[in-house]
Amino acid sequence: MSVDTATVARIAALARISLAPGEAEAMVGELSGILAWVEQLGEVDVTGVEPMTAVIPNALRLRADVIDADPLTGGGIRDAVLANAPAAEHGFFGVPKVIE
Repeated sequence: MSVDTATVARIAALARISLAPGEAEAMVGELSGILAWVEQLGEVDVTGVEPMTAVIPNALRLRADVIDADPLTGGGIRDAVLANAPAAEHGFFGVPKVIE
């Protein structure tokens, strides 16, 4: 795909970038090179390649989601915590309305 100065000016306007009069001419070659590289990437055969989010395999380290009944180390103290709340509603902290 070839890019001309009108296309560069349109892209600059959409991106809200101000270009000096001579900069648009220099950007034509730059953007044409970038688009040629993207087209070259499209020619690569990726059938059978699984999408990935990182170059190394990552796995989340999860812990068991259990509530410890010991009041010193875990849960089971909801009523004691809510006793300190200025307003408690239905077992949760009551907070003032933010959006009107």
